[in-house]
Amino acid sequence: MPHHTQTFRKNAACLAAGIALAFGASALSSIAPAQAQTTLRVAMTAGDIPDVTGQPDQGFEGYRFVGYTLYDSLILWDLSRSDVEASLTPGLATKWEIDPKDSKRWIFTLRKDVKFHDGSDFNADVVLWNISRLTDEKVPHFNAKQFASMRTRTVNIDRAEKVDDHTVAIITKEPDSLFYVQMSFWMMISKAQFEKAGSYEKYAQMPSGTGPYRFAGMVPRERLELTRNETYWNPKRIPKHDRLVLQPMPEATTRAAALLSGQVDFIEAPSPDTIARLKSSGMQVITLPYPHNWHYQFNFVDGPFKDKRVRQAANYAMDRGEMVEMLNGLAQEGYGTVPPSSPYFGKPVLYKLDPKKATALLKEAKCYPCEVTLAISTSGSGQMQPLPMNELVKSQLEAVGFKVKLEVMDWNALLDVTFKGREKFPAYHAINVSRATQDPFSGIFRFAMRKQWAPAGGNWGHYQNPEIEKLITEIYNTFDQAKRDAMITRVHEIMNADAAMLFVTHDLNPRALSPKVKGFVQAQSWFQDLTPITVGTTN
Repeated sequence: MPHHTQTFRKNAACLAAGIALAFGASALSSIAPAQAQTTLRVAMTAGDIPDVTGQPDQGFEGYRFVGYTLYDSLILWDLSRSDVEASLTPGLATKWEIDPKDSKRWIFTLRKDVKFHDGSDFNADVVLWNISRLTDEKVPHFNAKQFASMRTRTVNIDRAEKVDDHTVAIITKEPDSLFYVQMSFWMMISKAQFEKAGSYEKYAQMPSGTGPYRFAGMVPRERLELTRNETYWNPKRIPKHDRLVLQPMPEATTRAAALLSGQVDFIEAPSPDTIARLKSSGMQVITLPYPHNWHYQFNFVDGPFKDKRVRQAANYAMDRGEMVEMLNGLAQEGYGTVPPSSPYFGKPVLYKLDPKKATALLKEAKCYPCEVTLAISTSGSGQMQPLPMNELVKSQLEAVGFKVKLEVMDWNALLDVTFKGREKFPAYHAINVSRATQDPFSGIFRFAMRKQWAPAGGNWGHYQNPEIEKLITEIYNTFDQAKRDAMITRVHEIMNADAAMLFVTHDLNPRALSPKVKGFVQAQSWFQDLTPITVGTTN
């Protein structure tokens, strides 16, 4: 067994042993018991309750548990199947299309007879109000924090227009054949409820959406309680349980202990070292490939990773098989920005483990030893098991000639680094932020485009390639899907040739559920539908 794996197995044993201690830990003493037989209690990896005022924070875990529960977007994700990657489906818009006379004008037909939880109507005026709150700093309801987090998706919006009460047009600055995907991330909040509250601080105490759950109460850092929306516009998605309780638990051993002791019913990202214990106790452990990567974005302006040879050396240093082994098989080896199951994977350069080549490249680049600082988090949405994983990456890099410093911070702090970009944090040479890859923009373009340079978008390290710029411009002007897909694949291949990221692994999205929980279908998505779940009693 490799030395690194032995070391981490020892550490893992310590983590597993901690479960027994966690049963009596004071951390659990503040968790109230289930209020009813039909209460679903979820332990999140987040360190706090996600923002409830529209666009959630806490990464895509915030969208999973708050965004798509309290709220709806114009376009939703079909999360009803596990056998295929989740696809888009009508939400608060029943139809969307490009204006045949104008390639920059998208027309959305809105769903009729939809009410917000406060009883107010959903209509075109509300949609325009929601768009302005994240794009126009001159309006009184502008939300600067959410504008910053959504900027990567709103930067191409020029304006929005009301066609009639149930039709809106969104005009982009430049043609964007994939723009409609962005509207699946835009939560529609109640204009009437916000105006009643008068501020986002007060609105946070009384949020109102159109989603399948209603706000019932919140204790910061402890719990968010939601109740079933009996009048939800989609009868098939009215929750089959009465109450949903969301609890932040960033420590993996605490989450496992809470599930084993009956304090919660559903946990995110159980530690690989607790899986055997969970299964032997009758818990359901579910894994499934999904569009995800656990990679690092490089700083292309400051520090050693400006040199392609250093980026390639880092990739050749990765023993991805050892990483998968350390995770007890709950991951796939990662060799590209998107996983091999993606239609855009193509035939990229595959940086297989080659320590000698890695060392030679560092020496050729005159960076030996090569000092780098990596920004990482303690936990977070899709971050898997970031502390032991980053320690293993550090040891593998140092084995070929790097000298690595890990800057550890909580998830929201790392997201702040990510949104603000490398210019605000030049001391960081790479950041470790897990990424969703369910659409071309989310998975590829936002890390490659010049226009997406942070803080304007998701290109944290300011990567650029002229050939990619030309291809993406052509992609956005191409409405033939087959031609567009071929060009997207080529962009992915070029990024790999440039070693645009440190490719490490793809997650298998593990969850553990109490045997009382029935009806959950794990989708191949970062998002999940909790509404079909029933909560019974154990035999």
